[in-house]
Amino acid sequence: MTEMEYKEPLVTFGAPVAPVPTKTVPVMAEGKKALEKVNEELGLGFDDWDLDYYTNLFAERMGRDPTDCEVFDMAQSNSEHSRHWFFSGRQVIDGKEMPESLFKLVKETVHGPKANDNSIIAFHDNSSVIRGFPTRALVPSLPGVPCPHTVKSVTYHPLLTAETHNFPSGIAPFPGAETGTGGRIRDVQATGRGAHVIAGISAYCVGSLHIPGYDVPWEDKTLTYPSNMATPLQIEIEASNGASDYGNKFGEPVVCGFTRSFGMTLPSGERREWIKPIMFTAGIGQLDDEHKVKGMPEKGMAIVKVGGPAYRIGLGGGAASSRLSDAAQAHLDFDAVQRGDAEMENKMNRIIRACINLGPDNPIHAIHDQGAGGNGNVLKEICEPIGGRMDVRKILCGDKSMSVREIWGAEYQENNALLTTMDKLPLLEQIAERENAPMAHLGEVTGDGRVVLFDSVDGSTPVDLELALVLGEMPKKVFTDEHDEMATKPLDLGRAGVKDALERVLTLLSVGSKRFLVNKVDRSVSGLIARQQCVGPLHTPLADCAVVAQGFETLTGVATSVGEQPIIGLLSAAAMARMTVAEALTNMCSTRVTSLRDIKASGNWMWAAKMKGEGARMYDACVALRDLLCELGVAVDGGKDSLSMAASVDGAKVKCPGALVFTAYCGVPDVTKVATPDLKKAGSSLLLLHLGDGKHRLGGSSLAHVYSQLGEETPDVGSGAKLGALFEAMQELVGDGLVLAAHDRSDGGLIVAALEMAFAGNVGIELELAAPKGVDAISLLFAEEVGVIVEVAAAQLAKVNAVLAKAGVAHDVLGTVGAVGARARVTVDGKVVVDRPMVELRDVWERTSDELELLQCNPACARAEAKGRRTRQNPTWPLTFTPTPTPAPRFALTSGKPRVAVLREEGSNGDRDMAGALYAAGIETWDVTVSDLLAGRVTLDTFRGVAFVGGFSYADVLDSAKGWAGKIKFNLTDQFEHFRTRPDTFSLGVCNGCQLMALLGWVPGGDDDALLPQAKQPRFVHNESGRFESRYSALTVLKSNAVLLKGMEGSTLGVWVAHGEGKVHFPDKQVEKDVLAHDQAPLRYADDTNMPTETYPFNPNGSPHGIAALCSKDGRHLALMPHPERCFVKWQLPWMPEHQAEHDAAPWLQLFQNAFDFASK
Repeated sequence: MTEMEYKEPLVTFGAPVAPVPTKTVPVMAEGKKALEKVNEELGLGFDDWDLDYYTNLFAERMGRDPTDCEVFDMAQSNSEHSRHWFFSGRQVIDGKEMPESLFKLVKETVHGPKANDNSIIAFHDNSSVIRGFPTRALVPSLPGVPCPHTVKSVTYHPLLTAETHNFPSGIAPFPGAETGTGGRIRDVQATGRGAHVIAGISAYCVGSLHIPGYDVPWEDKTLTYPSNMATPLQIEIEASNGASDYGNKFGEPVVCGFTRSFGMTLPSGERREWIKPIMFTAGIGQLDDEHKVKGMPEKGMAIVKVGGPAYRIGLGGGAASSRLSDAAQAHLDFDAVQRGDAEMENKMNRIIRACINLGPDNPIHAIHDQGAGGNGNVLKEICEPIGGRMDVRKILCGDKSMSVREIWGAEYQENNALLTTMDKLPLLEQIAERENAPMAHLGEVTGDGRVVLFDSVDGSTPVDLELALVLGEMPKKVFTDEHDEMATKPLDLGRAGVKDALERVLTLLSVGSKRFLVNKVDRSVSGLIARQQCVGPLHTPLADCAVVAQGFETLTGVATSVGEQPIIGLLSAAAMARMTVAEALTNMCSTRVTSLRDIKASGNWMWAAKMKGEGARMYDACVALRDLLCELGVAVDGGKDSLSMAASVDGAKVKCPGALVFTAYCGVPDVTKVATPDLKKAGSSLLLLHLGDGKHRLGGSSLAHVYSQLGEETPDVGSGAKLGALFEAMQELVGDGLVLAAHDRSDGGLIVAALEMAFAGNVGIELELAAPKGVDAISLLFAEEVGVIVEVAAAQLAKVNAVLAKAGVAHDVLGTVGAVGARARVTVDGKVVVDRPMVELRDVWERTSDELELLQCNPACARAEAKGRRTRQNPTWPLTFTPTPTPAPRFALTSGKPRVAVLREEGSNGDRDMAGALYAAGIETWDVTVSDLLAGRVTLDTFRGVAFVGGFSYADVLDSAKGWAGKIKFNLTDQFEHFRTRPDTFSLGVCNGCQLMALLGWVPGGDDDALLPQAKQPRFVHNESGRFESRYSALTVLKSNAVLLKGMEGSTLGVWVAHGEGKVHFPDKQVEKDVLAHDQAPLRYADDTNMPTETYPFNPNGSPHGIAALCSKDGRHLALMPHPERCFVKWQLPWMPEHQAEHDAAPWLQLFQNAFDFASK
């Protein structure tokens, strides 16, 4: 798709192809046939209704021929993808028109009789928003120029947006998923008058994996796959790589998600499989109350684009996403896939953030993101309804051979459209110049109700449309369907016992470990992450719910959880919808939120809805969703649909399982009020909270799946009131600290949920179960009915029982928690059904993830991690000092504070967490860019310290930090050298900043404060694993002169790691010896015995001697790859040994307090 062979040497770098001129479509002469012809040529996706409508529009109402730009524009802007015809259309099912559209059904939940009225934005704008909290935010005092940070009182409202990028991820998984992430980030940015991005959610549903050399009995090797699409295995690995890479570079952590693999021939003979995958992405952000209302366009306002230039990519994505995938249209599919540039999106985000932080002076009047339909869609939206006039030649273009149609319709990425007043254009330009982000003034709002695109080169007008005709209310489409009978068979496991069933279920992708996903994606950037996927002493991916904080200064935050149960939907769409909601709520119930009735959610539907029987099923699911949510008081306030979920394989259409993804979010008063799933205390009790209906149904279960069956009767929510009572009881238990751990019963059933809690806690369990009458052991253990397992200390058992009795919540005592590394023993009615070492079963649970790791990183590293896991002990992490909060008088100082420049470059993403950490120690931090230094807006002479921040400067092109280092070396050497050699200064470089300091030669340095010769200079190179590593590692502090580590020697501390090039390389062995001899490697990666190690993954990058940091001989300059600036508040730490958790401050705060002490002398 991106390569071509040059048959002869190039003689010019100019565009070899002249732009294709704008054409007219001869509708006046040829009528409908003219549109049919261009529909086929350009893959517009018009159906008969569309062809009739647009023929009439141009021939009868407008009386002229359209241009190819206009026809292409409307195909994208009015595609199913953009217009949601099915969801808003009239549904005729079994010969009877339904009283409500699908849209009306879901919207009824917002105004349900029990739902709290806490919506700020629902079903409009680019995201949904609920009422939040007053909080304190650390922001630049004068955004857009170098300035100190200040704490500002604001009200931030939680924001959620969710969408899918299924079609492009099936064609080209890496760019498809990265642009899915990028597009969803822009939805967050473009809410209100600009909103803040915090964290992302990523998920993938694919067909059977068929991992080479790893056969599983439920995957059918005889089935074939289409040539125009990537295989399920490629999609699982490469799509997750794309989404992860984009977030890593932009600076958005992924904190939650799911994945499934499914392919099965049903009893009817029909094949169901995610050949067209689901690539789901959601984002949590926050919206400043001051900017919650998007302004309406006003005549004379400037129409502005910010972001990267146009390229010939993403042509026809809106239409392509709205049709079934077919190899016959492969060339159109390839044209429609976009490409991502996370660095550009990062720079664009800087503009938006600066504007937001200007408060009442925010120059953004309105903002929309560019997505489906490209300029043609976003520029119509931004000036709707009163119109605008724009010059196509003002659109920044990276390819001079592009036609006007391509410039207008290409879905090139990293672009937003803004409206601003003319007098504020200079301010926008100043901010964009500082961030080196492209900006273009395209035209003005006209007030005549038309969108006009003119070409200043040839004087033509390729687009001239009345907005009311193309974006206004249009006739509803009618969709007709009928229910069809689903052939089912009773579940027949033959002679299979618990042992075989458990082995199979634990290796199912949806059940087993997701370590292969979390190891490669940043889960800590921003420093605002209170809970992400991994929990417990071994950092096991098991969390049910993600929690983000609103700032460093307060405890308020946002919780989000996801529910999805698509396999149940193959038997009962209504039960699927109810169980999806139940899963989301039982995932969230272990975090204390403001109220059950404050919970809102995005509902995302992925369905082959226009194929026989599927529209009726989807309607059933939507009715069931509406009814249960209204009973609970929970509401859907947004969502998207992808309704062409089928692919053509050997002439047959293969439908995906219909899926509803329910992403819930809610305000959190205290982000520390969370019960994680890892078991914590030997001898404590395990209880199962459930709905009390005595059912143990196996239809659509993981157990049925691994025996290539569906079964018949599915789990269901019999009573919304009981589900609500369970949730409310859990809220009381968590809020009062009465449970030590909690985990929902979902995929895999009761036995899997209990074992997962043991795996994460690195402990054994002993369960003594009694099966109800008529229920066998298999059903008891593997049924996926609604439930939550909680761990309760013996001293709290009576209180817990009282809370549950008062709430009327049914519960059973399951057993007890064992010691570290003990056995997992399960009896049913006195008969032992499981009795194995916990680590053996954990190996089975990790097995599929391990196999996928072998395919996506250095196999030696993957094998080392799998082997080492079997002998892991819970870390002890001794401390040789007492972490204490920063004394309050430091913050009261109005002058004399040490001043530190938090220095960032294009693509950096770690400045806000760095500023927060230094500020928390009482330091006056300044927001400074390299462009500020180059322009002379500020110099380093006024600072006592400089912090080189983490992130991906220049997206790590030509290796990490090389662009940043080159910019300094070739332009600012004297200023930096003067700062380095001043005896009263210090520097701290983290991650990308560490790589920079090595390239500048600041560490380890030579004799007499000189720099080493470049040929001898150590530097940081690609990790031994060959990929980005996201870990929570242990660092031991050794004796050194490092001023920032004073008093910390002999301690071991947990710390976030997130880098791709962290292995220190010594080109000169003598320098390596000198570094060790002079104690200039003060931080080392440590194993469970607190000893420096080169063993993966304790050492995440393969650095010799476990080196994680280098310092100068005098100790003033410290460069380290891990991220202490994401660990300065206790709630940022995913796990601590008990003796560390007892302290009032996080241990890493000491490093920043040391910086204050040194700089105050």
